[in-house]
Amino acid sequence: MRRDWDRHTCARRGHITYAPDETDLRERLHAATALGTAWRCLRCGDFALGEPHGSGPAEDAPLVPRGKALRDLFILRFLAVERLLRGLLIVIAAWAVWKFSNSQDAVRRIFDENLTVFKPVTDHFHYDLDHSPIVDTIRKTFDYRHNTLIYVAVALVVYALIEIVEAFGLWWGQRWAEYLTVVATAAFLPLEGYELSEHVSALKICTLLLNIAAVLWIMLSKRLFGLRGGVAAFEAERHSASLLEVETSAGALPQTA
Repeated sequence: MRRDWDRHTCARRGHITYAPDETDLRERLHAATALGTAWRCLRCGDFALGEPHGSGPAEDAPLVPRGKALRDLFILRFLAVERLLRGLLIVIAAWAVWKFSNSQDAVRRIFDENLTVFKPVTDHFHYDLDHSPIVDTIRKTFDYRHNTLIYVAVALVVYALIEIVEAFGLWWGQRWAEYLTVVATAAFLPLEGYELSEHVSALKICTLLLNIAAVLWIMLSKRLFGLRGGVAAFEAERHSASLLEVETSAGALPQTA
């Protein structure tokens, strides 16, 4: 069954009504019932009891996302949550790198002491723990200079801030956030591809595919960088899917020469 995004959203968040100043249109959007006055919702098109949430000229009516625009907003908010969680994880990683940079010698001693606990087990299975790729990688980090680790921590914080800014912008459907998401995500795609070539994992594959899909979907559906008519076509689509669509369904006002 096809999901009715408009009615589902209204059931969860309530209707949005508006009383236009134009008499003919006002009558089409208004109904008198035994329970009181009712106005047509700008999102789902149903009549809702109660006074309108706003009034004024029809051209000043709020652009309420509905239909495809509402579905697109849901997808953007899914991406926003993913970006926010990623940003918070990167903040934690930056904090860990900073803490490690201030106590490399202590961490090295703890690591070497605890590594010996696992040696009897690994020796039993004839696994050379001292020369394991994972252990070698960890030991290499102990040789990094303090300043280098600080730079890494700062870079991680900057990356986390970009992700968090993207998240809030996408949640509120801001066009600048869509551009930022496309540019920032596309910039890291080569790095993700390189990491995947070094070591394949299901998580890395899913992350790469999700980021590629997000870049392509945002660029095409939001008509960024002049695609599919650019911002003019995007704004025209927004208007036709909100107030103009309501006017058409209720009976458009006659046009004057």
